[in-house]
Amino acid sequence: MNAFNRITGGAVLTLVLAAGLATPAWAQKINANSQVSAAVDSSGIDFGNDSGDWAKDGECDDPRFEGKGVAVELVDADIGKDATDCRAAFEAGTITLIDAAGAAATADVAATSTGVDFGDDSSEWAKDGECDDPRFEGTGAATERVEADRLKDATDCRAAFEAGTVTLVGSGSTPTVAPPATATEIDFGDDSSEWAKDGECDDPRFEGTGSATELVDADRLKDATDCRAAYEAGTVTLKDGSDTPATATGTSAGTDAIDYGDDTSEWANDGECDDPRFSGTGAAYELQDIDIGRDATDCRAAVEAGTVTFNGDKGSATPVISGDIDYGTDSSEWAKDGECDDPRFSGSGVASDPLQSDIGADATDCRAAVAAGTATFNGGEAKAPIAAFDYGQDWSKWANDGECDDPRFEGAGTNKKLLSDDLYGDATDCRTLVEAGTVSIRTVYTPEYAAGAPYNSDHIDFGDNSSDYADDDVCDDPRFEGPGAASYMLDDDLKSDSVDCKAAFEDGTIMLIDASTAK
Repeated sequence: MNAFNRITGGAVLTLVLAAGLATPAWAQKINANSQVSAAVDSSGIDFGNDSGDWAKDGECDDPRFEGKGVAVELVDADIGKDATDCRAAFEAGTITLIDAAGAAATADVAATSTGVDFGDDSSEWAKDGECDDPRFEGTGAATERVEADRLKDATDCRAAFEAGTVTLVGSGSTPTVAPPATATEIDFGDDSSEWAKDGECDDPRFEGTGSATELVDADRLKDATDCRAAYEAGTVTLKDGSDTPATATGTSAGTDAIDYGDDTSEWANDGECDDPRFSGTGAAYELQDIDIGRDATDCRAAVEAGTVTFNGDKGSATPVISGDIDYGTDSSEWAKDGECDDPRFSGSGVASDPLQSDIGADATDCRAAVAAGTATFNGGEAKAPIAAFDYGQDWSKWANDGECDDPRFEGAGTNKKLLSDDLYGDATDCRTLVEAGTVSIRTVYTPEYAAGAPYNSDHIDFGDNSSDYADDDVCDDPRFEGPGAASYMLDDDLKSDSVDCKAAFEDGTIMLIDASTAK
């Protein structure tokens, strides 16, 4: 919109420079014209601010004015947003108000589709919790307000206006907007939305400049941190007649209704909630009953931030595991992937084919699914997490020779002669060959085998307890193999270490090398 003026202005400047001192009369004429309206009084006009895209470009872009000092193209969006240029042009006499009776106040109470034009947040005192715009008055306004802050404290003034603590000066009445609930009275939910913590509120119960452009019901009560921040900043409000209660109820009770206990936990004040009565992104990965009611500061902060939800209590700080469900840990390979992989649960939020090895191993996902109503607990206890297989290290003299020398493995990739001395000593070779599929872990050494204990031993004849090595807590019968068996076996001890071998077999630390030798 400024191209024409800039071109013509450049042409005039070129002529003036070319003429030099040879045209003093013309130069004096320009100076004389520029002083014609120098005494024009602009004190009664609200020029607004300089928030327009074309502010301070040397011409007035505010459509309330007309004259040779205004831009060729004017749009309503620039009303009250080119103060410096328009004030200078007005005082220079190159522009005048189109409607002197009413346009002077346009920027002061400029109507928008939502009510009042609050301007922007360019004031030094913006977002300090009180309204610094001198157009407003009331308990929510700053004690001292100056003209420089006119239309420059939008967030504070909007929030105060909607809360009913400020009104426009001289309006004679309070705003028609009903005072909203305070943030502590609203159940913001949790942060389980895909779009949580992205800086804008995705909960469709809210509306305003701080809300996302597209809102879906799936995100209802699932963007707590963003929506709480936007609500407290005054950039979103609860929609009228929201069909989801705004006030906290049930297990999402307000923070004052929860007995948080004290800070006696070993993990207190570490920035995450360790009390197993709570769940959410602000809770620790592993929760223990011993920490119930013992991490008050962290859990209170997490509840107030909307990153954890209180799952219920049985009296003041009484042990409870998330509604009597022991979710276990997050030790599953599939933990925290957004769906529950624990076969003790069923529902749309549960994986289609969960593994038995994941019982009690996907706590965060399953807890969230139950809370969202997409998973149902069908009973059962969580098992202790299965440890990962320990390949050991590379201290064997045969390490890194391209074949596996650890006797815990079998297959084409192992050395023909395996020695007990090399147990846990050829990690790199064995791991590489397992991944290549040329060797495999002997069943008795897999963590899953021990996890399946106890095993029934009624079909095995363990013999007697006559071995010289009986009762040493290691099985010395050469029919068995496994981490619970002796490194060196003697044929003389066949069926002669019954107590040790029976105990080890039932514990899952040994198994028969050949099932036909059971009797």
